[in-house]
Amino acid sequence: MWQKFTDFRYWVADHMSFSLVRSLMLGLLVLVILYFTLGAMLIHTVGDDPEFEPDSYVRKGSSSYAVAMASALVDREVNKHAWISNDPFFYPSAFLDNMAHFQQGIVAAVARFSYDLKDQLGRTRGSSMEDPDLKNATSALQYAGDQWVWEPSISLLPVSSSEAQYRAGLNKLRAYNKRLADGAAVFERRGDNLLATLDRFSLDVGASSASIDRHIREGIGCMFDMEADDVFYNVKGQAYAYYMILKGLRQDFDQIVSDRELSTTWDEMEKSLAAIIALDPLVVSNCSPDSMFLPNHLAAQGFYLLRARTQLKELANILLK
Repeated sequence: MWQKFTDFRYWVADHMSFSLVRSLMLGLLVLVILYFTLGAMLIHTVGDDPEFEPDSYVRKGSSSYAVAMASALVDREVNKHAWISNDPFFYPSAFLDNMAHFQQGIVAAVARFSYDLKDQLGRTRGSSMEDPDLKNATSALQYAGDQWVWEPSISLLPVSSSEAQYRAGLNKLRAYNKRLADGAAVFERRGDNLLATLDRFSLDVGASSASIDRHIREGIGCMFDMEADDVFYNVKGQAYAYYMILKGLRQDFDQIVSDRELSTTWDEMEKSLAAIIALDPLVVSNCSPDSMFLPNHLAAQGFYLLRARTQLKELANILLK
C-alpha cells in the first residue's frame, strides 16, 4: 500500500513538473509573439505626410527653406521615427522592411541634394572652394543605411552606425544653413543652378523608373513577389523626399519661378509626385500589367514617376531658353 502511494506521489510530481515546464514555454512563446507583434505595430511609421514642415522654421537672412526641409526629413527619420534599416534580427523593427526601404529612399534623395549643394548651389560658379560643412554632410549621408554598431565582417570592435553618420550629416546641414542665415556661406539663387539641380533630380528619378521596369520584367510576379514592396517603398521614399525638397526650392527660387513663368509646369510636377506618395496598397503586387483583375502597383508607380521626370525636364527646358 505504501509503495503504491509513493509511486503515485512521484507520478504527480513528475506530471506537475512537466506541466510547469510546458506552461513556462507557452508563456515565453506568447511573450515573444507579443514582443515582435506589438513592438512592430508601435514602431511602424511610413511618414508620407505631404504637409510636413520643418519645426518652427523662420527664414532668416539668406537661409534656405530647401536645406531646412532636407534637414528636417533626416531628423524625423533618424531621431523621431527611429532608423530601423540596420536593426538586428532580435529587434521588432527588423521585419518592417517597407518602412526601412522608405527611409532609405528618403536619405538617398537628401544625399543627392547635398551633392548639388556642395557642387553647385553652395559655390560661386564653381570657382570657389567647396563649403566644408556641405562636404562633410555629403560624405556622412552617403554612408550605408544598414550598418549597425557591431559588424564582425568589418571589425570585431564597435563601428559607427548608420544613424550616427546621418546625425553628423544632419548637424553639418544645419550648421551650413545657420551660416547662410548669418551671411557667412553661399547659396547661389541663379537660374542655371536651379536648372542643374532639376536635371540631376530627373536623372535620379529616371534611374528609379529603370529599376521598376527591371523588376517588372524579372520579378517572380503577382502577389508572391516578396521584393516588389522593397522597390515600391524605396521609390516612394525617394519621390516623397524630392516632393518636399522641391517645395523648398520653389520658395528659395520664388523670383525665378515667377519671372520665368514656371508655376503651371511646377504645379503639374508636384501633382505627379503627390500621386506617387498617395499610392498606399495593402499588399504590393507585381502582376501582369494587362491583368484584368490583379493590379501591378509598380507599373502604376512607374507611370507617375515618368510623368514627374518629364515635367522636371520641361522645367529645365524652360530655364534653358
